[in-house]
Amino acid sequence: MDLSSPWVPPSEDESRTPRSSPTARSPMRCVRLLLGCTSATELLGTVLAEGPGWITGEGSALYLLDSAGMLRLTASHGLPDWAHERYSTVDPASDLPAAMALRLRRPYLLSPEHTSVDYPNKNVGMGTGMVAVIALPMVVDERPVGVLALALAHRGTVPRRDLDVLETIGEACAHRLSHLLDHADARIPQDPAGAPPDGAGSLPAGLAHPMLSLAVRAAGHGAFERDLVTGESYWDAAAFRVTGQPATADGSAPELDRIVHPEDLPDVQAALAESLTTGGWYRIGYRVLRGGGKVARIEETGEVMLDVHGRPVRVAGLLSDRDQGRAQGQDRDQRREHPREQAEEQATPGGARTALLLALTRSLSRAVTVRDVTTAVTDVARPAFGAASIVLDLVDEGRLLPVSHTVYGGPRRTELTRLADLSENVMQHALTRSAPLFSEPDAGRGRHGPLTPASWAVLPLVASGRQVGSCLITFSAERAFGREDRTLYSAFAGILAQSLERARLYDTHHHRATELQRAMLPRTLPRLPGIASAARYLPSTEGMQIGGDWYDLLRLPDGRIGLVIGDVQGHNAEATAVMGQLRSGLRAYATDGHDPAATLARTSRLLTELDTDLFATCLFLALDPTDGALTAARAGHPAPVRIADAGAVELDLPGGPPLGVDPGQPYPLTAGRLAVGETLLVYTDGLVEDREEDYDESVQRMLGGLELWARQTGPARAGAAPALERLADLLTLNVTERRSRPDDVALLLLHRTSPLP
Repeated sequence: MDLSSPWVPPSEDESRTPRSSPTARSPMRCVRLLLGCTSATELLGTVLAEGPGWITGEGSALYLLDSAGMLRLTASHGLPDWAHERYSTVDPASDLPAAMALRLRRPYLLSPEHTSVDYPNKNVGMGTGMVAVIALPMVVDERPVGVLALALAHRGTVPRRDLDVLETIGEACAHRLSHLLDHADARIPQDPAGAPPDGAGSLPAGLAHPMLSLAVRAAGHGAFERDLVTGESYWDAAAFRVTGQPATADGSAPELDRIVHPEDLPDVQAALAESLTTGGWYRIGYRVLRGGGKVARIEETGEVMLDVHGRPVRVAGLLSDRDQGRAQGQDRDQRREHPREQAEEQATPGGARTALLLALTRSLSRAVTVRDVTTAVTDVARPAFGAASIVLDLVDEGRLLPVSHTVYGGPRRTELTRLADLSENVMQHALTRSAPLFSEPDAGRGRHGPLTPASWAVLPLVASGRQVGSCLITFSAERAFGREDRTLYSAFAGILAQSLERARLYDTHHHRATELQRAMLPRTLPRLPGIASAARYLPSTEGMQIGGDWYDLLRLPDGRIGLVIGDVQGHNAEATAVMGQLRSGLRAYATDGHDPAATLARTSRLLTELDTDLFATCLFLALDPTDGALTAARAGHPAPVRIADAGAVELDLPGGPPLGVDPGQPYPLTAGRLAVGETLLVYTDGLVEDREEDYDESVQRMLGGLELWARQTGPARAGAAPALERLADLLTLNVTERRSRPDDVALLLLHRTSPLP
């Protein structure tokens, strides 16, 4: 039972109501589901999916106490890399929220006012000031288990009723984890005298060892766990007995190529690669080499577990002795029940290697960007090959430059960076020769350190006659590369080179499309007397097409200032072209002296004459800087937001249909006023739209953050221009940290600093 395994959502058979369904959420249902979880990450995932909607999910974490008495990060969601690196281990004696909660034995709340500053260290990143954070101690019968930290979308004080719900959720997690720990075998083999090793019975540091139930031991099966992030693999005592291998002191399992029969190894690697690509359950049979040259048949049944982003992070399962079943007369029944295993046993090594290449090809074929390719290499190819690490360098203007490594952060990132630096010359040499280089065991090399791999292969990546890059594959154990192995790695290099070339072409086109759209937006905002302004534009990260979001800040002929923001339907070249035409047309109508309502009406008629099926939303406000008078019109666009010391509210601005929908429909003109010291925000829906959150809830969360910003760090305290730039960064911070961005984002901020004569 693995306390650090990823949370995997239930299938439809388990529940007809999706866990993420807002209508199905209730504290009671959440607690009931928590009491049935089997891992720490499943607990955190259930809290985020079934808990109250005001638990945002981003920045949540679960810590467990390890055998050294330290709080160790076991499960997380939405934490940036720097948080993983700096806070993977927390000293309970420190002043961090998790430590404070555990020492005080009560919830430790950081209000939005506290998270608006750079807490706890200004060097680790910028505080958002948009959420509250609560750390809940998990204690059962005076026994501390860990801490659950959650981000909350509260605008101000967290009410008592919500605190009660959070404490109940924390207690449910504590009791479930305590039960799992009490019924788990946290350590592995005993020494020859029968005494358990040091620390037996306590939770191991890092939580890497498998948590095995009594039922597993009673069945005579061996349990295993492979951490795909660190590359570590662990067996329990029964697994060593089943495979006939000598037990290690810390339970670390031998490399696959050391125990699996050479003829079966490619078959095992192919099955593993296929399972890593899809996730879920798998079952394979293979032969292992025992002492004295004996061969035993093993059945491996396990599950590849995915994290909340769908990446494989852990494999856990059971090993059973198939020969023992044959001795009991079960061989014939097993072959009838599992015809696939019989086919696998009859497969040739060459066919198995072909299956491995096909599995790797399928994984790489789904990769669209260079980042996707490196992710596939990290998540599938590395564990399938049994490699310690894989480093990719790409050719850029005749030089080899490292690709951003897609490991999960922590020490391995630093290790890979240093390894890439040290291997630069040999990777360049292999590419120049256009021939792979293999380093095999050498008795004279002595002991190997983390940066001196026992064995390695350097593969030149050449596609369509062009040098694409170079790939370094390292192994922690010594291995010999036979003729078939060299052929396998050379074929993999060709597949990887083709995938990288395709991905780089995609990235280049996407970059050019994004730059084209940026070129159609204002390069800089005009400097206007009595006014400070800031703007941001973020392109979509999904697909290669470009969108139609735009903004503008206009000097109108009567001395007024025009704020324009719009969003053309679609994400393609046509949307961008239409956006350019609408921007030019609207600017012309506005500078001719038409008010916002008349300008939108004329722009709507222009759109219908462009012979396109697209429509657009738009918002146009005109501001008189002398007295702050506002006139505005809206065409299906999100309402503007007025930000003042008293709070942040959406302007009551009646609107008409989107541009191009009904060209004869007039647009209402609304009048208002912007006082000195107040700020206007106009934005496109990509800023707040989130597939996993209700749109209105997203808007309310943004309004709460804006209210806090105005109260704590507004222009009166920081200066108008710096404050607006800071606010623009804060507003886009959550968007930039998302794994994908399905829509473009545009925003424009305007602050009235002083009245004009």
